[in-house]
Amino acid sequence: MSRTTNSRQLPDTDRTTPETDVTPETPPADTPDDTPVSTLVEEKPAVDIPAVSDKTSEADETNEADKTSEVDEKTEAEGAPAVEPDAAPEEAAAVEENVAAERTSAVEESGTAQTTSAVEEDAAVEKDPAVEGGTASDQDTSDPDTSADDQPAEAPGEPAAPRKWRDRHAVAARNVGWTVTGLSLVLVCFALLMPTSAPKFTPGVFLRIPVEAVLGAAVLIVLPRKPRIVVAILSGAILGLLTVLNLLDVGFNMFLGRGFNVVLDWVLFDDAQSYLKDTMGNGGAIGAVIAVVALVLIVLVVMTLAVLRVSNVMTRNRDAASRVTLVAGTAWVTCAALGLQLSGPGIAARTTVARVEDRVNRVQATLKDEAAFAKEAKKDAFGGTPGDQLLTDLRGKDVMIAFIESYGRSAIEDEATAAGVDATLTAKNEALTKAGYSAKSGWLTSATYGGSSWLGHSTFLSGLWINNQNRYRTVTAGEHLTLTGAFQRTGAWRTVGVMPGVQKNWPEGKFYGLDNVYDSRELGYEGPKFSWSTMPDQYALSAFERLEHGKKRDKPLMSEIILTSSHQPWAPIPKMIPWDQVGDGSVYEGIEKAGKDPADVFYDSKKVKEEYGKSIQYSVNSLIDYVVKYGSKNTVLVFLGDHQPLASVSGSNAGRDVPVSIVAHDKSVLDKIDDWGWTDGIKPDKSAPVWRMDSFRDRFLTAYGSTPAKR
Repeated sequence: MSRTTNSRQLPDTDRTTPETDVTPETPPADTPDDTPVSTLVEEKPAVDIPAVSDKTSEADETNEADKTSEVDEKTEAEGAPAVEPDAAPEEAAAVEENVAAERTSAVEESGTAQTTSAVEEDAAVEKDPAVEGGTASDQDTSDPDTSADDQPAEAPGEPAAPRKWRDRHAVAARNVGWTVTGLSLVLVCFALLMPTSAPKFTPGVFLRIPVEAVLGAAVLIVLPRKPRIVVAILSGAILGLLTVLNLLDVGFNMFLGRGFNVVLDWVLFDDAQSYLKDTMGNGGAIGAVIAVVALVLIVLVVMTLAVLRVSNVMTRNRDAASRVTLVAGTAWVTCAALGLQLSGPGIAARTTVARVEDRVNRVQATLKDEAAFAKEAKKDAFGGTPGDQLLTDLRGKDVMIAFIESYGRSAIEDEATAAGVDATLTAKNEALTKAGYSAKSGWLTSATYGGSSWLGHSTFLSGLWINNQNRYRTVTAGEHLTLTGAFQRTGAWRTVGVMPGVQKNWPEGKFYGLDNVYDSRELGYEGPKFSWSTMPDQYALSAFERLEHGKKRDKPLMSEIILTSSHQPWAPIPKMIPWDQVGDGSVYEGIEKAGKDPADVFYDSKKVKEEYGKSIQYSVNSLIDYVVKYGSKNTVLVFLGDHQPLASVSGSNAGRDVPVSIVAHDKSVLDKIDDWGWTDGIKPDKSAPVWRMDSFRDRFLTAYGSTPAKR
């Protein structure tokens, strides 16, 4: 390694350096006394400064060597400062000391410069150029936001900073980077192509080209850095929100047979929480809510990061990304023009765009429907009919209108449940016949599916199509005549409701024209809950007999009864016991404990159907056994299902039809509906007429002597 010195020129000692106290050598004899004698100061060896790194460039060594030579030559050219022969020894010493100081300073400064240069070079060499997704040489350095991070130079004398993990493991870091990028791209494409119904989740759905991805990539590639980041973040957040809405659609289609309505369905989450609390307990319900909120946040954050990741990789590899985008766009246009398909759906997909359009259209339709339905609800064919002209052919009859929860057509026709349910219907029909009763049955198409039972109840009783919560609020806030309200208007019946599923105040009772409502708090039940159902159906009917039907009255009784034992999750299921042992319900403690766990049933596709069928059998047994035991020659029973069970039980292609039957001891009651074409017995034939549920009120009122009169 070459010796290093300072490049500064030493001062002109002939003009500026004071005289030194150095004894001159004896001058030649012919030297005049007044001639200055040059005293050569003995040169001290230069101090070698050890280099910090052996990686000093060859150019630096040459430069430092030149500087050292320049200082030495200057010193030798100027020589030692001249002093007078008579100069004091102190002056000579000062000259020598000054020269030595200048040389030492030069050496130190040159050494420091060399040390700093070596440290910087070491840091540059040690820094691995590998970055996520490729090496530095792979990067598009023309993009300012993708350049490598500038690392500040280490201070002289300080050790180099420790290398990062990805610097020490460049290959692993590169593989991880490409893996994250690949997963991000898959996640984005999944969100753009995902269906809104569980049965449609097939491989072919995801083997398509989403036009939204092509257009999005083209926009992100051409945008400058800051606008690109903003657009990527907003796009990711919007895509995350759409994914959440799609997941809601999947859930609503599974349980309610329809998509999520962004205007009306938010209120249903309160009912969902109540259902979870009833079936899983308060702790389970809170845990479920926390899990749902966490899932929503995770989807939003992860989707945003995924879009941002893909955007950054595309801009780092702008040329390649542009070529891929162009090829994908060309392929999409070609597939769209030719109508190419792969196992059903077209290869050229515009799923997200179409879904956004559909949501916008549904919102607009919902807002228009609200105003239109308000006008429709004011029109009522029997709204102005006086009480003495309503239901004249049923005077003196005790009329029961009973809804069996989730009693749908699938219970009778699905092979997993049909055998048991059909056997029960056959047996109970024979029991009715022996007791002197007759029956006719048909089909009604419910306004709801899988849940929201109150929509089915209100549709059946009001004669209006109540298929969403907004319509329900509108009609129950008005004065539209209900079937139960028609009985009340006559003044010839006492009207009561038995509502074991109602656990808080229920103001709708006034709208339905009920003189008194017995909810779960007023039926005197002291036994255990059976999952969601607050009490067994047999107990609810027993309480009805004790509180109303079994008492002496001056009027016949019209009752609306909601039976809940067949409500999901269909476990545990009560068992029939002797009626005189029902008591206050405490007897059900052992039955409930011996029953099946809801979690073991609800999530098993085979068991859930089996248990659903058993729950329908239990409800039918409870109701028909009650009529046979406590009915009379004046008893008229109208019973039906409110909706089909959820799709995991009824099937993804199941309709909304539910059975409806009218049972009467007086045969003349059934003669009034002879022209309806219904099937004899309590099991409707497959070919029996199917009506919309909202048509029943007017047909029933007309059949039994009511006179239409509009308000």
